[in-house]
Amino acid sequence: MKAQRYGIVALRRASASLQPTTPKAGGFPHFLVSQSSLARPPSNSSFSRVRLLHSQSPGRSNASLGEASNPAMAFPCLDALETRSAKLEARSLSSGPEPAYTAGATEIFHCVDPLLLDWGGVLPEFDIAYETWGEINSDKSNVILLHTGLSASSHAHSTESNPQHGWWEKFIGPGGCLDTDKYFIICTNVIGGCYGSTGPSSIDPADGQRYATRFPILTMDDMVRAQFKLLEHLGVEKLYASVGSSMGGMQSSLAVGVLFPAKVGRIISISGCARSHPYSIAMRHTQRQVLMMDPNWNRGFYYGKVPPHAGMKLAREIATVTYRSGPEWEQRFGRRRADPTKPPALCPDFLIETYLDHAGEKFCLTYDPNSLLYVSKAMDLFDLGRTNQEVAAQRRAEREELIQSGSQPGVNNASCSLMLPDSPYAEQTDTESQMDESVASLPADLRPPEDLIAGLSALRDIPTLVMGVASDILFPAWQQREVANALRLAGNRNVGHVELSEEQSMFGHDTFLLDLKNVGGNVKNFLG
Repeated sequence: MKAQRYGIVALRRASASLQPTTPKAGGFPHFLVSQSSLARPPSNSSFSRVRLLHSQSPGRSNASLGEASNPAMAFPCLDALETRSAKLEARSLSSGPEPAYTAGATEIFHCVDPLLLDWGGVLPEFDIAYETWGEINSDKSNVILLHTGLSASSHAHSTESNPQHGWWEKFIGPGGCLDTDKYFIICTNVIGGCYGSTGPSSIDPADGQRYATRFPILTMDDMVRAQFKLLEHLGVEKLYASVGSSMGGMQSSLAVGVLFPAKVGRIISISGCARSHPYSIAMRHTQRQVLMMDPNWNRGFYYGKVPPHAGMKLAREIATVTYRSGPEWEQRFGRRRADPTKPPALCPDFLIETYLDHAGEKFCLTYDPNSLLYVSKAMDLFDLGRTNQEVAAQRRAEREELIQSGSQPGVNNASCSLMLPDSPYAEQTDTESQMDESVASLPADLRPPEDLIAGLSALRDIPTLVMGVASDILFPAWQQREVANALRLAGNRNVGHVELSEEQSMFGHDTFLLDLKNVGGNVKNFLG
């Protein structure tokens, strides 16, 4: 933390003293964000400069240099980033260079009631984008609520109005694991997202401007409460089932049961957890840091300007490392290079590097960067322990009192923002003795914390299927075992636990998107 602060101070000092260089012929100017622009949101003035992360190559910009011992290395990967910046800047400012993230037709539910949030914020009104498949029966008892991963839209399966294949295309349909001959399936885009539901890119009704980073901090529970406003609007009193994978396995399957136990008949959680753990928090933190260090992010106020596409690309590459597994990549890529006849390069060279580069390229303009920040932070904050639930309820109650009294929290109110501590965190020096103590205190059966068992007690009467994958490094299989054990210890007598071995699936966390036989088969059997 201290090193990070020193780095930020150094960047600000350097930025304040530097002026943009004059562009050479055929090149682009290189800008750093000034201290004043870091200190406040930008004005609405037109954005007429391309801010680049990379300077020109020595071969072009330093023509006065003498004869070198070796030629300057080419960087086509950096050239591509700068070219994209230039193209985005060249777009009409009337429509803004940022992409339109919403693709395809969805239904929109507009809720005019304010949504009080766990961390004290409020959405005065909000939209939920959703899509449906199948036919709802007369008593509306066949409804399945399907929950998405972090960056997915509501488009889980193709429809007449949007024939593009969905993210769970093979799992939904007549006779499928989510059988549209039997069930009415609803999938929503979460609040905080950018595919039609209210998020940071939406308009704040208070002033008609984009929320940007004035958007309040969210939790998974907030997302679920918004979804149940939609269900209330549709007249659905009780779900047949709540099904979700990854983030959806946290939000749907478990948070739904904790918040609305009387309104869900059965729960399926695939590759999820009941509380976020340090490794996944660290990986998401790293993605956010990379994104926020892109000068184009501009503290979240990039709408109508060049979006932080370079930061988004790198963040996605980091995420992709956690989505698959080492055994798959050994078999798929090994140590092979894209072109072994050419000298090594610092741009993508090995096949695994080109794979990550392609994953980042595909993603960087398809998802709102601020949505990535907010939704990933909601995942980090996820904890279904009883203490966390009680404290969150208290914060919401305090905000409700403020609203009823006509008051509003201050601009920097801690209940609406997460801030760094006044003093840096102390380094842990005696890690060896701490490890000995922690290992000694673990029961033989790795009993879940009592607070988590108490928090999941609301699910004691809900049949629940928990699935994990041994090759998953983002949500390791022990986290699903923890969920299953906590549910059983909380009194749930109908808990199914399935763990796919590495022999069954080497696709890591992404198994829930790919394995129709094992994932889809178990889902179908559990639903009946």
